[in-house]
Amino acid sequence: MTKEELKQIIPHREPMLLLDEASLTGENLAEGKYTVRGDEWFLQGHFPGNPVVPGVIQCEMMAQTCCVLFAEDVKGHTPLFGGLDKVRFKGQVKPGDTIVFRCSTVKHRGPFYFAQGEGFVNDTLVVKAELSFAVT
Repeated sequence: MTKEELKQIIPHREPMLLLDEASLTGENLAEGKYTVRGDEWFLQGHFPGNPVVPGVIQCEMMAQTCCVLFAEDVKGHTPLFGGLDKVRFKGQVKPGDTIVFRCSTVKHRGPFYFAQGEGFVNDTLVVKAELSFAVT
């Protein structure tokens, strides 16, 4: 999915649409990608002379990737974070890096979705988490 196609399933818009592309890569598996240009608003001041993508932004990118998994249920609704658990940061994401997220649904109960995701730069794990959502 391109950014324009992503806009059909999630309500995010620039500057909070934080994926360049996303796709379903198998049953119950989604992949999202973002290449850090270096001029993003979230890098201003984080950190001068040594820009690093904030962990909370990485979690948002992962969450947007997860929404691709339940795209049909999300269309026309607002997916809201319910929680983040077992978040671990294993490396830095810097300008010029492409971070690739691989996410899967763990379970679904009514309007609640539970997922897990990992983010990689050059096949090196940099972030992982368990996520939950409520689709309103």
